[in-house]
Parts: sequence; C-alpha cells; structure tokens
Amino acid sequence: MNIGGIMLAMQGAVSQGVLWGIMVLGVYITYKILDIADLTVDGSFALGGCVCAVLIVEKGMDPLLSLILATAAGMAAGAVTGLLHTLFDIPAILAGILTQIGLWSVNLRIMGKSNVPLLKVDTIFSRIVDFFAVRQSAVSLVIGILIAVLIIVFLYWFFGTEIGSSMRATGNNEDMIRALGVNTKVTKLLALMVSNGLVGLAGGLVCQSQKYADIGMGTGAIVIGLAAIVIGDVLMGKLKAFGSKLTSAVVGCVVYFLIRAIVLQLGMDANDMKLLSAVIVALALCIPVASGKWKIWKSYSEEGPTC
Repeated sequence: MNIGGIMLAMQGAVSQGVLWGIMVLGVYITYKILDIADLTVDGSFALGGCVCAVLIVEKGMDPLLSLILATAAGMAAGAVTGLLHTLFDIPAILAGILTQIGLWSVNLRIMGKSNVPLLKVDTIFSRIVDFFAVRQSAVSLVIGILIAVLIIVFLYWFFGTEIGSSMRATGNNEDMIRALGVNTKVTKLLALMVSNGLVGLAGGLVCQSQKYADIGMGTGAIVIGLAAIVIGDVLMGKLKAFGSKLTSAVVGCVVYFLIRAIVLQLGMDANDMKLLSAVIVALALCIPVASGKWKIWKSYSEEGPTC
C-alpha cells in the first residue's frame, strides 16, 4: 500500500471537501431550514462554474469578480425555481427538476462547448501558488476554509435577522408564520436564491481550483450535499447551536471526500463512485434510526412488559 499516495490524496480530498462544503451550506438552507428538496443544485453548481470559466477565459475578467457574477448566476437560477414554485404553485421538487433540465442547455450555450479549460489564465488559486510557491491543494484548503468561515458567520447573522428568522419559521411551521402576516412565498423565494447563490459560488471556486469547467461538473451535487449533511448530523448531532449545525455541514463534506479518496486509493473502480455515494447516504440515514430502535428494544427486553 502506497502510504505517501494515500496521504497526498487525503490532502487533496480535504481541500476539495472544504470548497464543496460551501455548496453543502446552500443545500442545508433548503433541505434543513426550508424543508425543501431542491434539485436545482446540480444545474446551478455547473452554471456557476461555466459562468466563471467563460468570464475569465473569454472576457479576461478578474477571477474574484467572476466569482461574484457566478454567485449572481446561481441566485438567478434559484429565483427561477422559486417563481415556478411560489407563483405558479408547481411542487418544489418538480420546479427544481425543470430548472435543472433547462440549465443543461443554458450552460452549453454559455460555454459554446462541453468544457472550458483554464490552464493558461490566472485564478485566485494560481496567483497565491505563484506568489508563495506552495502546493495548489494547500492554497485551496486555506482559501476554502477562509471563505467557508466567512459564509458561516454571514449565515449565522442573516438567519438571526427578521427576514432570516421568517425563513426559518417558514420551514418549521408555514401555517403559523403565515397567520402572523409573513408572506411565505417571499421567504421561500429568497431562501432559494440565497441557497443557489452559494451553490453557484462553490461552482466557481471548484472551477478555478480544478482549472476547468465542464457541463457535467454538477452531476450528483445534490447527492453529495445530502450525504455531507447527514454525515455531519451523525458526527456532530449533539451540538444544537445553529452555528454548529452550519459547521457540521462543511465537516460532513470533508469527511465524505475523505471516504471517497481512501476508497479510491484502496482500488475501487471510479465508475462505482455513484453507488458508493448512495450507500454512504443510505447508511448515514439508517444507522441513527437502527440505533434508536435497538435502544428501545433493549430497554424493553431488559425491563420487560409492564401492566
């Protein structure tokens, strides 16, 4: 077994896990806070990467500014899903599917081809690599952690404001918050925009980190997001603070990528990664339930039935 190769792969997995963790924060907003399974994510992640790549390569735009526009593109995708859901009463999961399917063609139109390489252009990562003469994975890790911390702090503040609290209340009890005079259609729309904005930002960051954008780069993003959230809940479920919950989403993503990297180093076929992702999600969902049932059964069997 090549220990050096495994350690190098794990370092790259951690750096990628942190960058993808920003996408998971977006998924967390819809899945955990709004209680909506938003399938727009696969399309808006690729949209962010495509927009970022085209702006840098073809327009010569500054990499940092391109990330801002990638975020705006993701917010626009979330707005489309939000309007389909709130304005036309299309179920959220179907609205996300429609937007995701449409974004495939939109992304192809933006790039003009299936992929755009960034090999001969500057990115926020390559600038720091050239300046400090350090590894790309180390730079990706530092930048990813810095951006993830800033986003977690921002979300912690934002969801403590009046509009943010309204979004959380919409997910908890939509009928009650509507009775208090809050327009839940607006809160859902804003939540979907913020969520997909973060997903678009993550797509732009991953694009600049891996030095290319691809039409299929967002495929399976929602599965990764759900897996990371569930893994984070299992590992840090006892922490109840909202900031801890946001942090657990990023930690879960890092753990997910570490698992993938280790399994690949052990010889697993890369074509089986989707199956592995499904198994990880299934296990993470089933283990807490099975553990709870086991504790109930054990308690019942030890005490015996009571009359």
